[in-house]
Amino acid sequence: MNDVMLTGDNYTLVYNALSFGTAVMLGAFVYFLTQINSVAKAYRSGVAVSAVVVGIAGYHYYRIWSGFAEGEMNEGYRYADWLITVPLLVIELLIVLGVAAEVRRGLMRKLVPATVLMIALGYPGEISSDNGTKWLWWVLAMIPFAYILWVLYGQLQEASKRESGAVAAAIKSATVVLLVTWCVYPIAYLFPVFDASSEGLEVLRQVGYTIADITAKALYGLMILGIAKARSASES
Repeated sequence: MNDVMLTGDNYTLVYNALSFGTAVMLGAFVYFLTQINSVAKAYRSGVAVSAVVVGIAGYHYYRIWSGFAEGEMNEGYRYADWLITVPLLVIELLIVLGVAAEVRRGLMRKLVPATVLMIALGYPGEISSDNGTKWLWWVLAMIPFAYILWVLYGQLQEASKRESGAVAAAIKSATVVLLVTWCVYPIAYLFPVFDASSEGLEVLRQVGYTIADITAKALYGLMILGIAKARSASES
């Protein structure tokens, strides 16, 4: 837990970004709950997982936001959130892609531990003030990061080839969101390396993380819902 060093407009911008992130996550949580029964039974668990993801994120964002208002920034809440929600993001995607149950279980046994390892390896560097330490843990965390993206991208590509029409379009949109959003995290992670005392870089890091979380959880959840609805319509 660190004292907030931002002042003036920089403080206000991060405060408002965290407030916005909290509102979006909690609003998405309610919305996804209302949409569970709008898809075929086979895909309802995927939409339910989307609701769980943004619900957990909304709680942690509220804790970060309220702590920030009192002058403290606790990155532990962000990592606790990622430790829970990132494996769930993988699970919800595999559910709605229509991957065979046996294949899905095999992928989960590989990808879920990889997501946990990725988050665990990133945390020591996040809280360290030593640039060498930050680089070391960044490199180590990027190994499972690259593996996860490579596997998920492959599954999305295979699914888009199997499908056509609205289902294929929804899967392609999810692919773009996945690749673009996930690449924000390792970039924002390194901002303190360039200048740990820069308020501007800290603002970019916090706002970047928040925008990426909103996209990776709420918007991604909408992509998942879109795939589930498209698959439901094509199978009815």
